[in-house]
Amino acid sequence: MKFVIVGAGSVGFQVATQLIAEEKDVVLIEKNPDIAKYAMNRLDCLVINAEGNNIDVLDQAGIQDADFFLSITDSDEVNMIACGLVASEYNVPYKIARVRNLDYTDSRLLQKSFLGIDYFVNPEVEAAKVIASTVEEGAYSEVLLFEKADLQMRKLAVSDYGLFKYKPLKKIKSKLKGNFLVAGIFREDQVIIPSGDTIIRPEDTLQIVASRKTLEDLFAKVGRNIKTKIENVVIVGGGRIGVYVTRLIYNKDRRIKIIDVDYKRCKVLSEMFPDVLVINSDITDESIYEEEQLSACDLIITTTHNQELNMLAAIYGKSLGIKQAIALVQNTNYMRLASPMGIDATVSPKSSAVDSILKFVRRGKIKSVHTLFGGKAQVIEFVIEAASPLAGTAIRNIRMPKSSLILSVIRDGESFVPGGDFVIHERDTIIVISTLKSLAQVEDLFTGQP
Repeated sequence: MKFVIVGAGSVGFQVATQLIAEEKDVVLIEKNPDIAKYAMNRLDCLVINAEGNNIDVLDQAGIQDADFFLSITDSDEVNMIACGLVASEYNVPYKIARVRNLDYTDSRLLQKSFLGIDYFVNPEVEAAKVIASTVEEGAYSEVLLFEKADLQMRKLAVSDYGLFKYKPLKKIKSKLKGNFLVAGIFREDQVIIPSGDTIIRPEDTLQIVASRKTLEDLFAKVGRNIKTKIENVVIVGGGRIGVYVTRLIYNKDRRIKIIDVDYKRCKVLSEMFPDVLVINSDITDESIYEEEQLSACDLIITTTHNQELNMLAAIYGKSLGIKQAIALVQNTNYMRLASPMGIDATVSPKSSAVDSILKFVRRGKIKSVHTLFGGKAQVIEFVIEAASPLAGTAIRNIRMPKSSLILSVIRDGESFVPGGDFVIHERDTIIVISTLKSLAQVEDLFTGQP
């Protein structure tokens, strides 16, 4: 497969990184010389420093041979025009545009094949959806959900939990007596796919897979505050993401407050959400916490454009008694720091957009894609088809690539953590974790034909 990507910013760079790891043919077009140079020095692909909506540049990129064209610059208009140009001049099967403006996203035009665009991705909307699903699942940690199964993946930083420190995984599992699986460990900027003998260290971050109830019990045992019903929410920041989160999580039984420093914005928010209390204030003013009794809230969600402010407000809110905290961040290093600092979940618009794009690119035999550990690993759901060489094969006879692991098998709505004798059937959904180095081999193994 060949991909031509316009825009080597945070989303474009991450998408290219993932596709290159899967041994796809990638060409990046970036008009900013500094960003283009950065990409040239770090990515094993052709990078062209030029405008992406220029026919000569597209010809130079080999657009006529491309399977996918992605325009994911910071300009909605540039992205849509570039896709329209490719649709009119070339026979590229799939065109993807990044569109941030909510007015465009809500437009009926985008429900059709507008300008020949096959898929629109809005990083802010995707991030809001992740926040909303996290709220509905209790907001006590970041959560990945899997289709048609009572199965979740949650993140746990080991630093504050003595139960895990310096113990092998098999001993921890024996003591906790839960049907859970540690899928991956992030340690010193490296991803480890563990075995039962892997020793857990204080600086580790774990990704744990289990049913919702098992995870709730597990987090409660290690001392996390588990409140699964979120009734009182304060949202800091009334921008695009704050607005969309409010739309998604509002219901008649949930009381929501929105705090924003901009008076004009607050007036707009009051008209948009007549049943929501909108407060014009600066969240850095300590008095607002007492005046509005924010400490009584179940959850604080910080969605301003300032990621440092988001983290500080979330941490301070929890120190005053707010039970759970979700912070919007852009920097993946901040995402790693958040959990040890007491923030229950972080959400990145970039990562959410990357997941959305990769899911569209891999649709068919692949049901979903989740990036983990700052893009260093992925969790993928594969569907086993009748023609697959794996149908009828026992787990012990599947040669998994290094740094990959089968986490679960979903069959008829029931999830299994398979042993070596477990036999894969047609129509099973297989959930696999893999580092980037092994992604291409994993995809070939589960989607290849005999």
